[in-house]
Amino acid sequence: MVFDRYTPLSRNEEIARRTLTPLTFRRGQQILAATRRAFREQPIDLTKEKFAVYVPGGAPPKNGYGLLVFIAPWPEATRPQMWRPSLSRHGLIFVSAANSGNEVKVHDRRLPLALLAYENVRARYPIDPKRVYVGGLSGGSRVAEITALAYPDVFRGALLNAGSDPIGGEAGIYLPPAELFGKFQETKLVYVTGQGDELNLHDDEISRASMRDWCVFNIEVRDARKLGHEPLDAPSLARALDALERPSAVDAGELARCNARLQRELASKLAAAEAAIAHGDGDGARAQLKAIDAHYGGLAAPAILELDARIAAP
Repeated sequence: MVFDRYTPLSRNEEIARRTLTPLTFRRGQQILAATRRAFREQPIDLTKEKFAVYVPGGAPPKNGYGLLVFIAPWPEATRPQMWRPSLSRHGLIFVSAANSGNEVKVHDRRLPLALLAYENVRARYPIDPKRVYVGGLSGGSRVAEITALAYPDVFRGALLNAGSDPIGGEAGIYLPPAELFGKFQETKLVYVTGQGDELNLHDDEISRASMRDWCVFNIEVRDARKLGHEPLDAPSLARALDALERPSAVDAGELARCNARLQRELASKLAAAEAAIAHGDGDGARAQLKAIDAHYGGLAAPAILELDARIAAP
């Protein structure tokens, strides 16, 4: 299919706001303003793009179809031939963009193509917003994780197959603004990697540990027996989709205690940076804000922006 509908969610400025740290986003805005430029409106020209779409036969489910936006590591649009029985059983539409593989950039193509796939399928078919998911394989799975973290108001679950990264900190995916991260903490994450894919099984463990550190608890792990680093076979996909669709609840008390810990830690670091500013230690304050920005990402706003402005003020 060729799509024609755009969404404000895929605007370059909105992608940057959600995926960059607060200070990086501000610096970008300042550079553009100083050179009298602006963000390009949309990174994708849909007239040049093609998408593969599978729609289950028969009448749509009572509350609308579910939707799985799939990000592949290869350039071809994925056609889910052997996955159709499981997709049909769950009433899931499947959509995949062409030219969205590992060889192209994440923020310029892969992420906006996933958002535009969602927008155009949503416009054409009745979709249950509670059953909109993003998934991928290998490098595409890592992009699916970035997408789920940045757009938890769109994607309510993520299917991470043979590729995942930690979140937060300079070694992980930057955290989005606080209101979005709160939604991400409700997102269902399903990790499924071939039992012979030792490297990515290890990466999955690191990713899940970082999720717990950042109070993300809605996680399930499924086996992909007898598989290596390869697409899921039909039985493995069936188990993964069952897990993705199964209702689950996070312990509200545990989540509240964990989030309170994060807020205490962040407040302490911001207070230390503010004290450095008060004592005239601009260089020390800048170094502290840089570290806070990288580690906490959007959770540090707006306080980090206010402190940054105080350093820059004459």
